[in-house]
Amino acid sequence: MIVHDGVQALDVAGPLDVFAEANARIPAVDGYDCYLIAAEAGPLRASNGMMMMAHVTFAQACRPFHTVLVAGGPALPNAPEDEAMSSWLRQWGVRGTRYGSICTGAFALGHAGLLDGRIATTHWQNAGQLAAMFPASHIELDRIYIRDGALVTSAGVTAGIDLALALVSEDFGAELALACAKRLVVVAQRQGGQSQFSPLLQPRTDPETPIGRVQAYVLEHLAEPLSVERLAEIAGTSPRSIARIFIRELSITPHDYVESVRLDQARNLLEGTDRAMKAVAFDCGFTTPEQMRAAFQRRLGITPVRYRESFQKKPQPSAR
Repeated sequence: MIVHDGVQALDVAGPLDVFAEANARIPAVDGYDCYLIAAEAGPLRASNGMMMMAHVTFAQACRPFHTVLVAGGPALPNAPEDEAMSSWLRQWGVRGTRYGSICTGAFALGHAGLLDGRIATTHWQNAGQLAAMFPASHIELDRIYIRDGALVTSAGVTAGIDLALALVSEDFGAELALACAKRLVVVAQRQGGQSQFSPLLQPRTDPETPIGRVQAYVLEHLAEPLSVERLAEIAGTSPRSIARIFIRELSITPHDYVESVRLDQARNLLEGTDRAMKAVAFDCGFTTPEQMRAAFQRRLGITPVRYRESFQKKPQPSAR
């Protein structure tokens, strides 16, 4: 893993803990040998003040590695290119089986030219900036992690744990990955297409504003039909105006906002209840289970049944 001054400590520790848990459950000869690589020898200060030490420098790591991940950091999006890092990534980082980034580590990949023509993701707050800085790439905002060929990228901070679990699953199977998730008290592996953030958990705007009234109404009447015309009526404006307000204030259309909230509530019910699919669909405002299934497939890349199963699988007891 590539580290640097100002690195996000959890971008490093989270994935490394996943790999360590995997190592505890497989023969040592098959396990992960993890190294921290930096431009120079000596201590590094993470963004939270924690000190860490790289195992080797770029100059000492002149060989291919099976997996190379660049850890992110709060300052990385606005930092100038680290030419030594870019050079190493181009020469050695891409020679293994896979390479990629955690969170804003994607900016380092972009500087190295490794996002050109590729699909990637990063922290949702930085996705627009990443797309603007590296227009030859295709940046997807609302993804936990993405694999595009040998390139693997994750969203913000804790999504690095999801990516690491996905890599363990890829290398050793879903059962081992689920055992690691249980040990780390991660309820379950989030699917790569799952939303980075939950609309139901987002802070609402001022409830006295038109957009605030609409948000409150949607959350309280989710099982009802919620047309743009109805939302405009709640806001006291026209359908065209409410669409402009949503785009301006939430960067999303009213239709997509409603569908996101419906999906979020459906995920909550699938995760935490045994309600029938038809009941879940109707409770969340989908007219049929088929409509809910289509929305899951289109927005999350997984069916409701598969989504629920990912929260119900029980890993085998660990020998640890």
